[in-house]
Amino acid sequence: MQFGMEGQELNNSINSYEKEHSYTISLDLPEKILAVLGMLFFSGVFGKIAPNAVQSLVRYIVWLIPTALLCLRWKNTLLVMAKDKLIWLLVGLLFISFLWSDFAQYTFADNREVLQMTTFGLYLATRFTLKEQVQLVAWGLGIGSILSVIVAFAMPSVGIHGADHPGAWRGVYGYKNNMGSMMVLNAITFFLLPVKQQFYRYAGLGLAIALILLSTSKTSLTITFVLFIVLFLYGKFRWEGKVTVLLLDLGILLGGCISTLIFSYWVEILAGLGRDPTLTGRTPMWGVALVKLMDRPLFGYGRTAFWAPGSKYAREAGEAVARGFIPPHAHNGFIDLALDVGLIGFTLFIIIFLRTYFRSLKVAYATQNIENLWPLACLMFLFLNNITESYLLYKSNIYWVLFISVVLTI
Repeated sequence: MQFGMEGQELNNSINSYEKEHSYTISLDLPEKILAVLGMLFFSGVFGKIAPNAVQSLVRYIVWLIPTALLCLRWKNTLLVMAKDKLIWLLVGLLFISFLWSDFAQYTFADNREVLQMTTFGLYLATRFTLKEQVQLVAWGLGIGSILSVIVAFAMPSVGIHGADHPGAWRGVYGYKNNMGSMMVLNAITFFLLPVKQQFYRYAGLGLAIALILLSTSKTSLTITFVLFIVLFLYGKFRWEGKVTVLLLDLGILLGGCISTLIFSYWVEILAGLGRDPTLTGRTPMWGVALVKLMDRPLFGYGRTAFWAPGSKYAREAGEAVARGFIPPHAHNGFIDLALDVGLIGFTLFIIIFLRTYFRSLKVAYATQNIENLWPLACLMFLFLNNITESYLLYKSNIYWVLFISVVLTI
């Protein structure tokens, strides 16, 4: 029963922390509004519907105000930061990676995004309980889903793809796969939303799934299917006390990865029988990127440098797919992370991820509260979603924010 007992103890510690946390710092509407505004910004809602000046204003609001609040509550901030010291080694490595970048100024300028995302994730972990984090993510993504419907009908040239992907919805997120990815997160949070009024949960869940279908993103639909099967199993069964549970869960994670690849690209795979299926050009690009990684295996090329404008490496990777094609990223978040900070940084990430994943499992098996499944669901989503897309650290995004907040909360 060791695994189950540890899970129960960890779950109790989270509940104890939440009680103390909510008692010592009174919940306050302006900070919740700030958190939702941050969710909207980092999920990319303002990219297509707001002028650049508004985007810049929101960027600094959700960066500077949380930074000031973290400094004012410095004791609590240091306590939360101390929960996982490896994450700060990784963040530090990302930030100083301009030192060995071929495009030092470009990397240094882009590294403000690392600070913004990390600061906001730390703010969420220090200021809000796990239950409140789920609610805030649901609010932010729920507003994004409603705005996507409005934009699709009011401004179809903005909200719906044209000749590139005829009829596919992109909402306020700029691209169909981006909207699909956000709606997967939206569906998870509404499914785990701790509310008494079940209507709100199922209305948000239904809208999210509808938008996934309208986006025509096969990867998002597959990930949604896999995640809900896993959440159902965790919610209904308790395999406490069995040593084999660790192997079983790793098997589920690996099976989810394989399922994501197969079901997302079954057309390409079937068409590729008898020859090398390329997952719409990804595998040749991955091959070039991995070969180049071996030229700088320890620290990589510096954040975003491999794919920087004018990079010879990006041109070479693109030529493996089509003449004249220059990709913006590897379409794989893990390969991009390794290119950014090498095998040292990638190893740090894997250690952090696995440690947090197993902690999340303990909570999931012992919990009586549905929202305590959120860390596990979030980590599985991040893992599956970065197999064929580069969402982990690309630009300013909600994925790194949530990763930081989950690591420091759990």
